[in-house]
Amino acid sequence: MGQAQVEALGEIVRQQGYRWTATRAAIADALLASEGHITADKLVDLVREKMPKIGRMTVYRTLELLTELGVLRPVYQGTGAAHYVVLEQGHHHHLVCSRCDLVIEFERCRVDEMSAALAERFGFEIQGHLLEIFGLCAGCQDEV
Repeated sequence: MGQAQVEALGEIVRQQGYRWTATRAAIADALLASEGHITADKLVDLVREKMPKIGRMTVYRTLELLTELGVLRPVYQGTGAAHYVVLEQGHHHHLVCSRCDLVIEFERCRVDEMSAALAERFGFEIQGHLLEIFGLCAGCQDEV
């Protein structure tokens, strides 16, 4: 992933009054390189390939901060461990097979219309969304 995306994350962190350190940038770079679907433990391994002295808790605290700022969301897809996904432009979308746990990402989203209606109805300021739709993939449908 590009340096521009890492810097964009850094700008979000700085705007919220937090420091953007070289360590946080390295963690963000590894996260983005994984295409944003990664467990905390796997992220630790990737970060340590380039910066062996970064501690596990530093990675966990950075994931926690980015989640708090709405940049990431943890998702649980049948594996037990949370996988972190990057919410690009405030949203992310999955189709999840209930049988084999296949995850299919899709880009086009019509949730914005529903979000506006929900925001107005409940007086809620929506900052982003993670949409997961569960069902059976084509391969699992053939097995039924």
